[in-house]
Amino acid sequence: MKLFDFEEERLKQEIIKHGAKRVLIQLPDGLKSEGPRLAKIAEKAGALPIVSADPCYGACDLATAEAESLGVDLIIHYGHSKLLKYEKVPTVYIEARATLSVTDIVERALFIIEAWRKVGLATTVQHVQTLDVAKEILVRAGKTVMVGDSGRLSYPGQVVGCDYSNAKSIADDVEGFLFIGGGRFHALGLALSTSKPVVVADPFEKRVYSIGDDAERVVKQRWACVQEAQKAKTFAVLLGLKPGQKKLEEALAIREKLEKSGRDAHLFAVREITSETVINFPTVDAYVNTACPRVSLDFPEKFKKPMLTLNEALVVVGELSWKELCKKGFL
Repeated sequence: MKLFDFEEERLKQEIIKHGAKRVLIQLPDGLKSEGPRLAKIAEKAGALPIVSADPCYGACDLATAEAESLGVDLIIHYGHSKLLKYEKVPTVYIEARATLSVTDIVERALFIIEAWRKVGLATTVQHVQTLDVAKEILVRAGKTVMVGDSGRLSYPGQVVGCDYSNAKSIADDVEGFLFIGGGRFHALGLALSTSKPVVVADPFEKRVYSIGDDAERVVKQRWACVQEAQKAKTFAVLLGLKPGQKKLEEALAIREKLEKSGRDAHLFAVREITSETVINFPTVDAYVNTACPRVSLDFPEKFKKPMLTLNEALVVVGELSWKELCKKGFL
């Protein structure tokens, strides 16, 4: 049984419809094993397929520069929904919806969220089609169920790694969130962005568990990071070069605020934020990451110096208190 729907027929039809002669197939790491198989399908549709072997962290990480360099007519981007308003290279998003039933796992979750009267539902694009079933199960159990819709993402209830606006729009009205999906990444982001309890219903591992301890650990790490950055004299503001992570105005604004607070601040352009990249600048005391905030939140141990998010930098310059940041959410 296939765990995901790769929409093979649609892949062929999109290539034919666009008249594409050369296509770049981009997949997140968890789906990369399907690359060669999908390439064969693309080739039968009349196009030269090239599979991107680079990491892909989301729809913000669209391989536009690579496609332009390779003379590609069409990008086939798997595993995410559309995020950018405009793509330089024509792009088709195939969301790779999960095919698993969530009925049993949601019913099992009822025992953990028994005390919650008002429940928020959230998931990734792979499982948005299951939210109606999950809601029905929860309502039958006597719960008031809410699915947030901020209008910023493709589907109500959807979350992506750096955008939890749908969940935040209902956070004040629920006691906690039931997250449907695999792994801890999105569930942890949900907890950090809403400051609400989050229970994971994982249909892949058939497990139900709370993410609370993980979220508490990250908050403590972030507090230590901000405290250390308060002592820094020289900052580098990292400006992301990926299509959905390029935030020049925000980078310029936080640089100005750092300098007004008496620090030196420099703009660094970067495609991948890694420990190997930043270690080359020994005179920098701390970094402000304006690209992907999850790099700062999820991997602080990889960096020998503080790697702040934009909001954490506002705490350092005195525009936001730590208490306000925790209430606002880290994402």
